[in-house]
Amino acid sequence: QVQLVESGGGSVQAGGSLRLSCAASEYVSCMAWFRQAPGKEREFVASINSRDIATITAPVKGRFTISRDNAKKTLYLQMNSLKSEDTAMYYCAADRSHCYTSRTGFAYWGQGTQVTVSS
Repeated sequence: QVQLVESGGGSVQAGGSLRLSCAASEYVSCMAWFRQAPGKEREFVASINSRDIATITAPVKGRFTISRDNAKKTLYLQMNSLKSEDTAMYYCAADRSHCYTSRTGFAYWGQGTQVTVSS
């Protein structure tokens, strides 16, 4: 069982930046970020595979960057130019077998970290 622990969430004004971290208990080939706003479905944000190839969803492309430090077993999400619509609970996810963009494709999940952007 892979344990994932997110950190780095908080409250920020529109236009600001935050960096989320996700510490994993072991290396996992595919890691990703999802987010869920109140009353909405959990949606894909970004993923990174074992070759460090990143996939970013269109609404955050150019503003968010996903990266990983394999030695530290840590995943990051650098979020710049934040907007009020980025407000959500952000979840780290991981999977050993696949690197899809669907939430059903991930076996392991963290508890989430809240990001609130005020306009």
